[in-house]
Amino acid sequence: MEDLTLLQRLAVLILPVVLAITVHEAAHGYVADRLGDRTARLLGRVTLNPLRHIDPLGTVLIPLGMYALTGFLFGWAKPVPVNPRNLANPRRGMAVVAVAGPLSNLAMALLWSLALVAGKALLPISSWVGLPLLLMGAAGVLINVILLVLNMIPLPPLDGGRVLVGVLPRGLARVVAQVEPYGLFILVALLVSGLLGRFVTPFVVGAIDLLPGSSVVLSLFFN
Repeated sequence: MEDLTLLQRLAVLILPVVLAITVHEAAHGYVADRLGDRTARLLGRVTLNPLRHIDPLGTVLIPLGMYALTGFLFGWAKPVPVNPRNLANPRRGMAVVAVAGPLSNLAMALLWSLALVAGKALLPISSWVGLPLLLMGAAGVLINVILLVLNMIPLPPLDGGRVLVGVLPRGLARVVAQVEPYGLFILVALLVSGLLGRFVTPFVVGAIDLLPGSSVVLSLFFN
């Protein structure tokens, strides 16, 4: 990836990023709908239309700026609204809704890894097809694994924090839930300090290493 210009890198990244965010948010809405809360569906959020999920600042400007300046992708989409009172078991239901997003990223990481393997196989036949598929597949794996790992950090309002609130005893859950208004600030502080990258990277590398074509992803992004 270092041999590519910034525009070429962005061309490789844009489809995996848009799909990763769109499917992640749609998965939240779909699972909430299946569990009895139609809020997201009524607001048009149970859809694969990226325009329904994109936040101009958090999904476009900040990720592009972060990647251009630091090489690290960081951003967010518009959160899918969920009304826990519409769920049969609000605490457990919210945990299930929360984990649906990261699980969708896990599924997409696997699919992109298969695309990477296909691109590698096509390289000797047609580099015009094989190389873009390989690079996009590698980017898709990286982006989805990063989203999976980041979102499973047990810090509200991240999905991992919501899962934690859903499985802890009520007293402890209330304590953890009180962190939510400050969660994003804590996350940004960890990112700026470099502690977030140090914490997340071993989990990202470990998860990638379990997928087909992992050596390509690791050589492109971690050497």
